[in-house]
Amino acid sequence: MIYEDFASAQSFFLWSTFAVALVMGAVVNKTNFCTMGAVSDWVNMGDTGRLRAWVLAIAVGVLGVMALEAAGMVNVTSTFPPYRQTTLPWLEYVLGGGLFGIGMSLASGCGNKTLIRIGGGNLKSIMVLLVIALIAYFMINPFPGSDKTLYSTLFYPWTNPTAVALSTTQDLGAMFFSDNVATGRMVMGGIVGVLLLAWVFKSADFRGNFDNILGGLVVGLAVLAAWYVTSNIAVNADGEMMSLQTYVQEWDMYAPADAVKPAAAGPLASQSFTFINPMGQTLGYAASGFDRTLLTFGIMALAGVIAGSLLWSLISRSFRIEWFASAGDFVNHLIGAILMGFGGVLAMGCTIGQGITGFSTLALGSILTFIAIVIGSAATMKVQYFLMMREG
Repeated sequence: MIYEDFASAQSFFLWSTFAVALVMGAVVNKTNFCTMGAVSDWVNMGDTGRLRAWVLAIAVGVLGVMALEAAGMVNVTSTFPPYRQTTLPWLEYVLGGGLFGIGMSLASGCGNKTLIRIGGGNLKSIMVLLVIALIAYFMINPFPGSDKTLYSTLFYPWTNPTAVALSTTQDLGAMFFSDNVATGRMVMGGIVGVLLLAWVFKSADFRGNFDNILGGLVVGLAVLAAWYVTSNIAVNADGEMMSLQTYVQEWDMYAPADAVKPAAAGPLASQSFTFINPMGQTLGYAASGFDRTLLTFGIMALAGVIAGSLLWSLISRSFRIEWFASAGDFVNHLIGAILMGFGGVLAMGCTIGQGITGFSTLALGSILTFIAIVIGSAATMKVQYFLMMREG
């Protein structure tokens, strides 16, 4: 996908993201694919159907990345965010994942589900989105008139020193096969992907549930599609094929005088779906008066999922306006949104961003975050059930 000018390449980068997200949003709404619901079904009813759908999406991502990376068709090492970085801030992954898991249980869904609910008419989720966006924005961006962020003030001094410096990138292939990383990534991707698929399809109930299979398959393929598109868009700069990120880094040398330069090059790197940091990006974009230089993959993904969910809600006539049932319901959603905002940025992703996109790279941090999210969510549901039984 080579373009003769940056504007055309960036336009395809953004609108292809919206298109894939639109399909994913519609299918997630149709199939009720939900990571929080997956944990809830498992913990409260012993039903693993939606959990297997989530794991199917992970398996599709892992096996797809393994094949595409081996063929040289995707770049999942120099990405935004950097899943395969050479440091392992394990405490941030575990703490952030745990906070996110608690938060999504209180707020009735993860970041992706929040967007799906908005598309279906849930006004509660608009509040959740705004709170997450505000926290996510200031976790990364300094307060007005200051150089301090929420992250630098509340977390960096005590979480960053625990980070472990690695001799390789943190993906399992590089860590276990440092002498032959390419082979290692194929071996580990094949082993992990096949084991996950075997567990998923071991259940006869799951094999007979069309919606769960469709939901997991489409979400996994959407993650792969984003990896492929964002890894393969290039600009022909005087005969040299350059990625969008590299082109912006060399802007003064290649860009015409009337071209509009993006605010940052990082968000133009290869990437796939995640939803917490993009909520903060969307807030910044809106606050700037919709400055086109701030338009990113994440913002288009967020808009696409909402639009896809809305489309399916209208087609299926399931669109319903929903508000808080009580003051307690409001407080739960507020606390949940706060925890998801902090946890999602601290862990560098959510149940989709780390639980599927990051996991597809076999980054150890993504796997730790996935486990921490599940444990945090499951523990919260156990506590909620205990309190409900005691009150009853």
